[in-house]
Amino acid sequence: MKKAGAGASASNEDGGGVIKTRSAPPSIEIVEHRGVGSLGSGGGGSISFSEPWREMTPGSGSGHGSSDRRSGRDLPEKRLTLFALRLAVLEKAASGLGKLDFAWATVVLLGGFASDLKITDFWCITVILVGEGARVFSRSHELEWQHHATLTSTAGNALRSSSRFIRHVAQAIVKPRTTAASLARVRAMQFQRQIVDLMKQRTWHAPDVPLLPYTGWVFVSKKISRLLNWLQMLSALACVALSVMRLWMQDFEDKGKDNMRPALLLFYTLALLEASLFLLEKVYWWWKMSVRKLLDQVSGECELGPYGLVSLKRFFYDAYSQCIEGSIFDGIKMDLVTFAEELILSDFLDEQLIGVRILQQLATSKGSARDTLRKLGTNPRSIERVVEMLNWKRPGEEEVRQCAAEVVSKLAGKRQNALRVSGIPGAIESIMSLLYTGRGAPTSSAITTKGAAEQDRIYDYLQFNLLGLRILKKLARDHDNCGKIGNARGLLAKIVEFSHASPALLLNPTAADSQVRAVKRALQVIKMLVYTTGGTGKVLRRDVAENVFTVSNLRAILQHGHQHMELQKLAMDILTGMAMDQRANETIAGTGGVVKLLLSIFFNAQELELGREAGEALAMLALESEASCAAILKARSDVIDPLVSALERHDARCLNAMRLLRNLCAYSGQEHRARLSAVTKAMPAVLGATIMGRDKILEVSVGLMTQICNFMDGEKFAAELRGAGLDERAYVQRLTGILRQYKYPVVNVPRMRRFVVQQVVWLMTSPGCGRFMELLRDRELGMERLLEAIADTTSEVECYHVFSGSVPISRHRENFCAIVETALHLLAAGSRGGSEGRFD
Repeated sequence: MKKAGAGASASNEDGGGVIKTRSAPPSIEIVEHRGVGSLGSGGGGSISFSEPWREMTPGSGSGHGSSDRRSGRDLPEKRLTLFALRLAVLEKAASGLGKLDFAWATVVLLGGFASDLKITDFWCITVILVGEGARVFSRSHELEWQHHATLTSTAGNALRSSSRFIRHVAQAIVKPRTTAASLARVRAMQFQRQIVDLMKQRTWHAPDVPLLPYTGWVFVSKKISRLLNWLQMLSALACVALSVMRLWMQDFEDKGKDNMRPALLLFYTLALLEASLFLLEKVYWWWKMSVRKLLDQVSGECELGPYGLVSLKRFFYDAYSQCIEGSIFDGIKMDLVTFAEELILSDFLDEQLIGVRILQQLATSKGSARDTLRKLGTNPRSIERVVEMLNWKRPGEEEVRQCAAEVVSKLAGKRQNALRVSGIPGAIESIMSLLYTGRGAPTSSAITTKGAAEQDRIYDYLQFNLLGLRILKKLARDHDNCGKIGNARGLLAKIVEFSHASPALLLNPTAADSQVRAVKRALQVIKMLVYTTGGTGKVLRRDVAENVFTVSNLRAILQHGHQHMELQKLAMDILTGMAMDQRANETIAGTGGVVKLLLSIFFNAQELELGREAGEALAMLALESEASCAAILKARSDVIDPLVSALERHDARCLNAMRLLRNLCAYSGQEHRARLSAVTKAMPAVLGATIMGRDKILEVSVGLMTQICNFMDGEKFAAELRGAGLDERAYVQRLTGILRQYKYPVVNVPRMRRFVVQQVVWLMTSPGCGRFMELLRDRELGMERLLEAIADTTSEVECYHVFSGSVPISRHRENFCAIVETALHLLAAGSRGGSEGRFD
């Protein structure tokens, strides 16, 4: 079977593909067994089409990976919610004391001693009450203004930096190798500009509402929070100053009122405590936010990138508001994932951008991805919204769409989440919208403004193409999703279009990596589709083959892709899978140059894995296809001799050479029989593999031996045995030993017993094999008992060449039970007939 090679390790950046495993390859090595876990280069893992396999149970492979750091320790955002809780404790304590002080002053002092108070105390009390009342009863409203101000905390700077943004973008185009820091600044300014441009809705945006007419920017809502904050600070400072002054002087006049002095002392003390707690809250806020840079620390730990401060500031105010408005413990129940999910469901694009950016950063972060995807995957509304965002095609929504595509790509990496994504009505069509290339877009005359045309020209279609192909590749790991991809109108043709690679691209060593990656991902998706099991796979293989560009695109990659061996391997894997369909097999054989290229790669490739892939494709093409066998024999005049020589290499190509030789001998037809007689030169190598080989090598060597024997008689066969240092008895003992070892059908070598029994029948029917008949009837060797045991244990698995999963596709021409009965009949009758004993 195929093993994980350079392709598997090279495609980690795609987050998907297949795991290939190879020990001793099976007879016809093609079927792709897609694991649900990590993926390699081929988009499907490998198992044999010549052996049935059981699909993995639902969910298997989806829970693996490194342990989640967010689950193993406190979430970084917990530091913000804890800070919000502590601030809320101070705030509520100050507000409680303020309300008590307010009630004490109004009921006791002003209600009971108003006429006896000194004018100084009266005005101090009045000023303190007005300040405290305004602060306490307006605190919730001040928080509301602060909350609205954070909706677009960068909007003001964005307007001033729009010209700088254009300049930085121009510099980035002229100097593509900019530093990471400058790129981050450009992206941050782009983020700000998008917020300002995209928040233009049919309704007013809260931070920009003008409260009074003709006042311009002075009385907009985002300025009010600052005003209220400073007023509260001034109120608290005035309260502290007045309270300290009166407590220090204590020149209270009693005028016969025994309780007035302690009442005033209590009032000023409560006012001082309330104002001090409020100022302590502000100092604590300033210390954590400005000195300790709490937001920067949490942003770094959450790996939110250059937009972390904007997002976390909004998150903190939401948590703080909840602690203030309800229980102090309400805010600590918040986390960034839930917060982001609420934002993406908003009607304002600036909020949606913040929310989807948080999800994108958390979903791609190694420490938080697992927990984020688990929570997001259980919220149908959130999944529907991010899938809906894939259709947002306006240039100003490019950032939102890109982040949503990356989130969907990560979601599709988990099997259960992939099923939820594909289950959304229109989801496949939304993903298909990412594959739009911009070719055939409306001309500038059809675009309303010059600015819109310029934005459309700089729209990065390729990055969305790559994301769309990656999402499709991950979805295609599930059988049902492959059917949905195939049924989506125009999607398969679009994927095939991306598999086109021009010679200029393939032969250019400095070609853009993104362009090559797009071709690679398209090939991976096609490979996964053609290796789909069951009836769905049969339809998909036919649909892929019916696209007139598919084989031509693959031929171009084989012809010019010498610098991209991974692409060549994928192309040959696709040809191998397509060849399982008879109509596709004929299409491949009938396309000029494909067979010749495969033979050239098989014989000349320096990279063994590449040669092995070519051999598998050729072997599958030749299976039960007379037309393909004829095309292989016509492609090179000396095709048999190099194949015989390959058997002596004992490398990865040896097994595929035996497969190809066997299929050519079995299915080429009588007109090529004379040319195929040269296959007898392979007898020594095949005998050695029969005697020393195991499992799949043994299976295919016995099968090839049966076909070689059709070109000789018993005497020549006995002479070949003696030339290899064997006699008739040793060979018959080897055959009986194989049957004893495989008393029952074995899934990984389902044709082992069939090939051995076919060889036994040939030994009993070929002229000049009288000695073999005696040995086969020898009770000491026990061939008859073994055949009787086989007759009682035959299985349907042994009646097919090819399996698509556990579904058989290509049936042997002769039933295995009939072959066993023939062998038993010949043994019983002692027949020495002269029939050729040819088998498929």
